[in-house]
Amino acid sequence: RLEPHFGGTSCTLAIQDGPQAGQTVPHVHVHVLPRRAGDFEQNDEVYDAMDDASKGAAEALGQEAAGKPLDLDQERRPRTREEMAAEAAELRRLFS
Repeated sequence: RLEPHFGGTSCTLAIQDGPQAGQTVPHVHVHVLPRRAGDFEQNDEVYDAMDDASKGAAEALGQEAAGKPLDLDQERRPRTREEMAAEAAELRRLFS
């Protein structure tokens, strides 16, 4: 159910908790990465792509310093409890 919802045939789930795990935003988060056959030549290249995306975001925000956490919260629109509950309910349905 999760894969079709996100337009893939498989998913990679990446949990990052701490800088050594690749966490660039100072909170625990889970990446749900829709995957398709042949999207990367080597399967683990998906992690390099995640690193490259984080570096690109840091440069865009002027935070190029190595090891400096991204402050994406400055760009994030606050969501209501209702919005977060709706997203959680949808994901819960997809994981059941």
